[in-house]
Amino acid sequence: QLLEAKASLSLAQAQHALQLQQAKAQINNMVPKQQFEQLKNTLREEQCKTQQLQKSLQQQAKQTCRQLLRTQEEHEQLLQAAVEQAEGLEQSLRNAEAVLAERAAQLTDAQAQLSRNKLLIEDLRGENRRFAMALQAAELKQKSVEEKNQLLEEQASALKQLIGKITPASLS
Repeated sequence: QLLEAKASLSLAQAQHALQLQQAKAQINNMVPKQQFEQLKNTLREEQCKTQQLQKSLQQQAKQTCRQLLRTQEEHEQLLQAAVEQAEGLEQSLRNAEAVLAERAAQLTDAQAQLSRNKLLIEDLRGENRRFAMALQAAELKQKSVEEKNQLLEEQASALKQLIGKITPASLS
């Protein structure tokens, strides 16, 4: 708009200069008074138009400057907000990386513990198998002992009966 107003002003000034030259040429050529007055009035009108265009141009220039300043302030605020947001995101990223590193260390420790636990479980399974075999052997031994005890108890009972029979006979 500013450029258009300047162009209109330049055009008006050029037309004004041309008309002024034409008026001077006509005056030099003995222009009639009525035509001179008409040209003079046209000149005044053009000068008024030029002044109005200049005022309008100045107002538009001031308005454009104010608008540019507002836009620049808005852009600076947006840029500042973007910088702050980027800093916040960088901090969040650093925090997330630290948490991930901590979790990775925890997972590594847990994996090592899991490996140790697997070895312990294998050891315990082997020991459990040995205990199961020993228990089976003990149960077989106990069964054998119980059978022997049963046999001995039967023998003892038979001996008691025999002694019970022998004792009255030997006493008589």
